[in-house]
Amino acid sequence: MTRSKLLVIDVGNTNTVLGLYEGTHLDEHWRVATSPQTTTDELGVLYRALFAAQGISSETVGAAIVSSVVPPIDHAVRRACRRYFGVEAEFVGPHSDIGIGVRYDNPLEVGADRLVNAVAAYTRWKQPCIIIDFGTATTFDVVDASGTYIGGVISPGLGVSLDALIARAAKLPKVEIRKPDSIMGTNTVAAIQSGAVYGYIGLVDGIVRRILDAHPGIAFKVVATGGLAGLIGQESTFIETVEPFLTLEGLRLIHERGRSH
Repeated sequence: MTRSKLLVIDVGNTNTVLGLYEGTHLDEHWRVATSPQTTTDELGVLYRALFAAQGISSETVGAAIVSSVVPPIDHAVRRACRRYFGVEAEFVGPHSDIGIGVRYDNPLEVGADRLVNAVAAYTRWKQPCIIIDFGTATTFDVVDASGTYIGGVISPGLGVSLDALIARAAKLPKVEIRKPDSIMGTNTVAAIQSGAVYGYIGLVDGIVRRILDAHPGIAFKVVATGGLAGLIGQESTFIETVEPFLTLEGLRLIHERGRSH
């Protein structure tokens, strides 16, 4: 059996997203919960079960690349790739050759996922970009016209913000994150949803506006990714494109760059 597929893994604080590429085509993708206590064997069995559910053999995997912001799980991910797929996983880090410059006070502080997103966005659009990633935190990352990562913004994610509200207000119920029918709720659930969703849209557009104001005359492409990108992107003034698999595509591009050098 030909080991022609690339396994890409984006380990986030809340969820881990996996993808399987055949060349430039994303054949399959999965989203699972991240648990720092997960063992090598638990990960391996889970990953192979996901493959099996789609009728895919683990022996088709010829390489793996990982971005992770959860260091405690890195060792288990590395060993799971080795033991259950027979490949040595490449981890994107500060010393990886990613193909773009990084202008940051301490480049070691930039999360791997933020750099991977920057690579994917700049490679695709070849222009200055603002990339908004809706995860546990919502990150705003900026790439200039030369393809250099020049900084960004980190804010609490919508889910984290809502959880904090519910935890600190005894009478407020936990609610589904969704756009309500009206800006003004006529019940507590709808009122919370309105405040959370429309309040967060205001946060996103406000931050993007300030980034644009700080760079007058520059035509930025504003792209969103992450779990809630579709919800916020529909209502945002500035988000032009929603790319659910931007991080996975960035991992593929970095892997291909490594193979060609």
